[in-house]
Amino acid sequence: MAETLSASGVVTVERLLHGDAYLVRPANLVGVAVVAGIEVWIRPKVAIDRLLFLLGYALSGKRWQDTHVPLAEEPDLLPAVAEAFVRQADRALREGVLHGYREVEASLPVLRGRIRESDQLRRRYGFPVPLEVRFDEFTVDIAENQLLLTATRRLQRLPRLSREVRHGLLRVAGRLDGVTPAAAGRPLPTWRPTRLNARYHAAVRLAEMVLRATSMELSPGVLQVDGFLVNMPQLFEDFVTVALGEEIERLGGRTHRQAPTWLDEADSVRMKPDLVWTSAAGAPRGVIDAKYKAEKPAGFPQADLYQLLAYCTALDLPVGHLVYAKGSGETERRHVIRGKGVEIVQHVLDLAQAPDSLLRQIKRIAATVGDVQDFRSHLGNDRKPGPGASEE
Repeated sequence: MAETLSASGVVTVERLLHGDAYLVRPANLVGVAVVAGIEVWIRPKVAIDRLLFLLGYALSGKRWQDTHVPLAEEPDLLPAVAEAFVRQADRALREGVLHGYREVEASLPVLRGRIRESDQLRRRYGFPVPLEVRFDEFTVDIAENQLLLTATRRLQRLPRLSREVRHGLLRVAGRLDGVTPAAAGRPLPTWRPTRLNARYHAAVRLAEMVLRATSMELSPGVLQVDGFLVNMPQLFEDFVTVALGEEIERLGGRTHRQAPTWLDEADSVRMKPDLVWTSAAGAPRGVIDAKYKAEKPAGFPQADLYQLLAYCTALDLPVGHLVYAKGSGETERRHVIRGKGVEIVQHVLDLAQAPDSLLRQIKRIAATVGDVQDFRSHLGNDRKPGPGASEE
């Protein structure tokens, strides 16, 4: 059992010195997983409603603030999200299943829509029928319904849901008759929130959340792992880059997530900062890295600082910003790099705060990033534009 759990990647397992006792720790994941028939439940330190806010905001940005999703008082993430999903799906489907137009390509004995001329000549040359056509079909098999049905099927596979929730999932699946679930391993269908599908917004966003948490690839081997799991470092990075990116863009310019950057002149050492802020002309103005926990590999106890210094060097920026989660062991402070004319600013984000307070923290960090003062001027150095960039 210990070997199986360790191989799953859901937890780390360490055998103690005496007897057959083992120390089991979560591997930065929260939620539930079924590993070869073994149920593993990992409760988050963050309150469930706070965690749901982080998940929703990381997926939808400010649009999530308009999505009211009341949660049941559950100690675990999966039951709370499953009950909320059933409630929102029922509300979305109360007025009937949403229909929409979908483009269909087919071979038909009669003309419908438009002939795909190149396909007709290539496949049916010399034959009048069937016709290769393209037409718009008014159907229930649209992206919004596909997401709802796929999330419903995923939740039905998971353990320890209440009888009421399971009945609700069966009810939702039954109302989506004629809808095709998304194929496993394929990109999820895309949808766009509009006035016409407004009653679906909360349910579909919860469906995306469920699908994201149930499709994590944990182990490259043959071990089967099913579950509803949230990677906390990835969630923290996603939330910070989305929320901070929105706030910084209010100051002008653009932000870029995971923007490829090269450390050397030969472009052989590639780096991907979490967030880069540029002017409208493309000149780098700021760089931010989000760290759920301070990375301290053996021999490099300050690896985060070295990494950000490399970003500032490559982008020719005088200031870089590190954003940590509170409880990571790091504090808010500033580091002036000796002889380089670079300052690294550490920020700490308290995830336990209510959403409004959390977003106020984000605004404060954005204001600090936006306070673009030439730090090098205080050291008697001249700032140069970033690689390939022009000054504003």
